[in-house]
Amino acid sequence: MGGTSGTASASTGERAGERRLTEQGRERKEQLVAAAMELFADRGYAATRISDICAEAGVAKGLFYWYFPTKVDLFNELVRTMRQRLRRAQAEAMAAESSALDKIRAGTEASVGFIAEHAHYFALVEVERADPAVTEALKSTNRVYRDDVVALIRQAQADGEVADGDPRLLALGVLGAVSSFGSAFRNGQIDLDPDDLAPFVGRWVVGALRA
Repeated sequence: MGGTSGTASASTGERAGERRLTEQGRERKEQLVAAAMELFADRGYAATRISDICAEAGVAKGLFYWYFPTKVDLFNELVRTMRQRLRRAQAEAMAAESSALDKIRAGTEASVGFIAEHAHYFALVEVERADPAVTEALKSTNRVYRDDVVALIRQAQADGEVADGDPRLLALGVLGAVSSFGSAFRNGQIDLDPDDLAPFVGRWVVGALRA
């Protein structure tokens, strides 16, 4: 009995130790991503060196390569992280809605708010989009967003809420509206608070889809 108890305790301790290491590793990885985000936004992707990122994050260069073989891999992680955060914000906003069209509106509003909150990241993406490495990293993200909207538009069409038309083209219109209004906001072309801009874009998208 004592041996069994001792084994259980050891296993629990080992699992706890592994969990602590995993949490510490995740924190280090997030530190690197956060440092890269700040430096990319300030200096640009190409001008930022791995050594700069390590210095900003306060970690050894060897640790960088433990998580990211290259700077492109870190940028991919940054894009993936932001995509997950945006999709969570969209999902939370849409959860309270029942119809597909209302979900599109709520998701649009959440997207505009998220873009305004994380303006530095989206400004970085806009500026660096010409870089082949950046373009490649963004391709999968663009597909994810498009597919999400296409699925909702198809459902809204089936429910009779959205006019007939190619769902892919309509989805591009929704994404284009979010991107254009978000860009105009970042560039100071819109004199609206994000809390006012988001519902305006949501209403605009719904009106366009119903036309």
